[in-house]
Amino acid sequence: MSFPFNSSAGPITIDASLSGPLGQADLRLILDTGATTSLLRSTILIAVGYDPDASPNRVQVAMGGGIQFIPRVVLNRLSALGQHRPGFPVLSHSILPAAGIDGLLGLDFFRGTILTVDFRAAQITLT
Repeated sequence: MSFPFNSSAGPITIDASLSGPLGQADLRLILDTGATTSLLRSTILIAVGYDPDASPNRVQVAMGGGIQFIPRVVLNRLSALGQHRPGFPVLSHSILPAAGIDGLLGLDFFRGTILTVDFRAAQITLT
């Protein structure tokens, strides 16, 4: 199954959904093959019932402002590009809503699959 994207402007954004203890949220994520781990906005995680501040699992991440220790949260499920990942771990971080995105879909989501990004046809396929 293929999914369309805008190949002529900005980053590639992906529609996704997140299932949490208190409900579900629709997400807009940047496809980021430079990110080893997927990352979601903390406020969305909190809205669906996760508590990133209570997570005992912290990951050291190099960010623009230096090294930070970011909470890792294990989701009930993350779905994108026709794929569903139960028990999927993501990093929780503050992303300003003005950015227009809810997070990054990193390499961890794509491992073990074939990701095809066809810029001429403006289609993404994940098998």
